Amino acid sequence: MTPLLFALVLLAAVLHATWNALLRGGPDRLRAMTLMSFATTAASIPWAASVPLPDAAAWPWLVASALLQTGYSVFLVLAYDTGDLGQVYPVARGSAPLLVTLAAVVAAGEMPGWPMAAGIALVSAGLLGLVRKLDSASRRAVLLALATGAVIATYTTIDGIGVRRAGGSGGYAAWMFLIYGAVLPVVCVAIRGWGGLSLRGGHSVRALGGGLLSLLTYGTVTFAMTRAPIGAVSALRETSVVFAAVIGHLFLGERLTRWRLLACAAVAAGVGLLGW
Repeated sequence: MTPLLFALVLLAAVLHATWNALLRGGPDRLRAMTLMSFATTAASIPWAASVPLPDAAAWPWLVASALLQTGYSVFLVLAYDTGDLGQVYPVARGSAPLLVTLAAVVAAGEMPGWPMAAGIALVSAGLLGLVRKLDSASRRAVLLALATGAVIATYTTIDGIGVRRAGGSGGYAAWMFLIYGAVLPVVCVAIRGWGGLSLRGGHSVRALGGGLLSLLTYGTVTFAMTRAPIGAVSALRETSVVFAAVIGHLFLGERLTRWRLLACAAVAAGVGLLGW
């Protein structure tokens, strides 16, 4: 990996942690997440128009993925309503690949090699470190973060099947974002009323900016994966877990102990090994 690509992936990790910080710092996180989806929807319209439609066999998987993405958004919002960025983010990010890996090991009946075994051990140790000595509110946040990770693991598996049946990843991703962008506002209106879609207020600009950051993150990582080994890019991207803990401390006033920082680093290293 060249120094430029290395810097780009690190930037993507910072941006991913940053848009999560923008979401965590807002007063109405469901509304903020919905406004963020407006940016991804707007970008997906010309994208979907420029690529072939996915094959018919992929549509059930595509729709299921979009619905699960909506569930992911709701669970993440609920987790941030009661938990810190530096706690919720690494639990959600770390538990997803851990669950996918364990499911694959069980389904295939194969013993993992040492990198995978080390990754499982590091992620597990980091997650245990993040959930030690929790009060009731923090326990609820962690449970919601684990639910978020479970949803991520599920739609990751579904996408792995669906994109192979789509005849191309571009059309699959574009239409998934479009369906997600249509469903999430309906959920927001059902919970918050039509005011949940209002663009008025200072936090609206911040939410829309967060949506653009999420798009930029996706584009940067995708570009890097076309120029460098996917495993290396995936591993480096997981430094976002550590960046989230630091950003939460600097800008959201969250407590950052050495223990939490060490736990986040263990999660990042473990997920990196699993991705490798």
